[in-house]
Parts: sequence; structure tokens; C-alpha cells
Amino acid sequence: MYKFKGKEYPCCASLTMGVIGGKWKSVIIFHLIEGGLRYNQLRKEMPTVTERALSLQLKTLEEDGVIKRTVHTSKPPLKVEYSLTEFGKTLIPVIQAIANWGVFVVENHLEGAN
Repeated sequence: MYKFKGKEYPCCASLTMGVIGGKWKSVIIFHLIEGGLRYNQLRKEMPTVTERALSLQLKTLEEDGVIKRTVHTSKPPLKVEYSLTEFGKTLIPVIQAIANWGVFVVENHLEGAN
């Protein structure tokens, strides 16, 4: 058994998927690879995500230490920016490999094995 943040996983692959799995987590991480983004910028990059889903996924990724939330209070209005933590940056090769595989599938018109 593997333990991470108080949760147990049967194998290392399930731990990885527990952290980045689901419909939106890997997409959020992908969009943060180049640098921090504000909430509305993320929404523009992900037009089909609901506000509730995005908020929940950002909170979960923050709790897992993958992203950090920085509030800029120097002048109104408040600006909140999300960026990858050093721990989160260790996921970049994983997310890029997933993205590259998606490009490969599209470019080769693969529809899966039957």
C-alpha cells in the first residue's frame, strides 16, 4: 500500500491517478506549465468546465500541494493567481507525455483497438 496525504492507494499508478486523475486536474496542470494564471484566465482556457468543478479541482490540487494560490493585495481589486509548486512541477513530464500521446492519436486518426 502507498500512502499520500492520509489516503491509501493499492499501487503507485493509482496514487498518481489519485493526484492528477479525473476530468480536469491534468488539464489545469497542463495550462499552468508555462506559468501562473488567474482564475478567469483558466476559465478561458477551459470553456467547458463549470465554475464549481474548476473551484473544487483547484482546491484539491492546492490541498495536495500541486498548485499554490497567491493573493495579490497591493491594490484593489484582489488578484488571485494559481501556479505550480516545486512538487507540482515534477508532474510536468507526466502531463506532457499524456498530451503528446493525445496529439499522436489525433494525428494518426487512431480510434482505439477493437
